[in-house]
Amino acid sequence: MKLTQVMERYVLHWGEMGERWGVNRSVAQIHALLYIVGQPLHAEEISETLGLARSNVSNSLRELQGWELVSLTHVLGDRRDYFEAKQDLWEVLLTLAEQRKKREVDPTIAFLKDLAAEAERDPQTSAEVRIRIERLQQFIGTLDGWYGQVRRLPKDTLIKLMNLGAKIAKFVGR
Repeated sequence: MKLTQVMERYVLHWGEMGERWGVNRSVAQIHALLYIVGQPLHAEEISETLGLARSNVSNSLRELQGWELVSLTHVLGDRRDYFEAKQDLWEVLLTLAEQRKKREVDPTIAFLKDLAAEAERDPQTSAEVRIRIERLQQFIGTLDGWYGQVRRLPKDTLIKLMNLGAKIAKFVGR
């Protein structure tokens, strides 16, 4: 597959942004390619298009499947596995948020809970340190609770809420 200059620039930029977000460049580029092409591609085609090693493509596709951003599909008459990216950008955003929560926020909440209990039992931990740990635990817990509420909103409601932006402050007071 030959990419247009615009498609190539998008794939390269998404790879750079992926690195800034802590995602492997190849993983981000493959996701970008599958999104921008908008049709299922097989691993060999991805490898040839992006100039990546086949093993790198396979590992990256597994990672994207683990993130639930790419799904496996098949084409009639072809035994190869094909891969396609989610095309609904809201679903991509919500999937990324949910995956990051599972991988980053949930373990941090569990860690802080254990750490707060340990700090409470440890006579060498000062009251100030215990308070800071408890504040952090409460803060992240509040963010997690807010996220849970927002995540349950229907997509149309979430879009309206986001479009309101700072205007929402009028409803809750300053």
